[in-house]
Amino acid sequence: METIKYLSRIDLFSGLSEEELRRLDVATPICTHEKGAVVASPHLEAKVLYLVKSGKVRIYKLTEEGKELTLDILRTGHVFGEMTSFKTRSHMYAVTMEESIICEIDRQQFREIISKKSELALKYIDIVTARLSEVEEMLEYMAYGSVRKRLLFLLNKLLGKFGSNHLVDSEWVQLEIAITHQELASMTGSLRETVTSILNQLVSEGLVRKEGIRRNYWIHQRRLQDALSTCS
Repeated sequence: METIKYLSRIDLFSGLSEEELRRLDVATPICTHEKGAVVASPHLEAKVLYLVKSGKVRIYKLTEEGKELTLDILRTGHVFGEMTSFKTRSHMYAVTMEESIICEIDRQQFREIISKKSELALKYIDIVTARLSEVEEMLEYMAYGSVRKRLLFLLNKLLGKFGSNHLVDSEWVQLEIAITHQELASMTGSLRETVTSILNQLVSEGLVRKEGIRRNYWIHQRRLQDALSTCS
């Protein structure tokens, strides 16, 4: 029953009946990963689909210079690995940002599941399409936007995924994720020192604030979006 509860939280499987979730239970064993564990990489055996049952996972690839370029951060309910569904090997890496519970469905099992459930296959296609669109949008900002614009874009994306804890009668929203300057630099293809300098500017402009070294960021939603729309 515990596994079924986790499966019901996965975006891809939302709406399935308890009996359908029970059948999935057989194909999706639970595996707990400590913080910093490499879940997927080009050097590990390929699995067609990974399900984040709890925790957070960072998806990245290596640049030609050997630097990590973070493409996305996923949380409970998200799936990844789907862009390699019809390939034998992925060039993406996935590492846990905190203790996470993740399960894997291999190629044959997943094909059997979606062949019997057409609406599941359509939902899967929607997820893949949305993920590819997000990556393309990020890469476009990486190619043509300034570091400031890339950082504003990234903070806006993180706000959409991890924003919560609104202050009463305020547009300040806290991110439900602890993220370092180095991780922000990795996600924007820039240097940590550059990101630190721009974050300090955003703090002075009243867009971002952080209460304590180990506290999560607070972001002023309207100011951030206004700054993003006018930034070149």
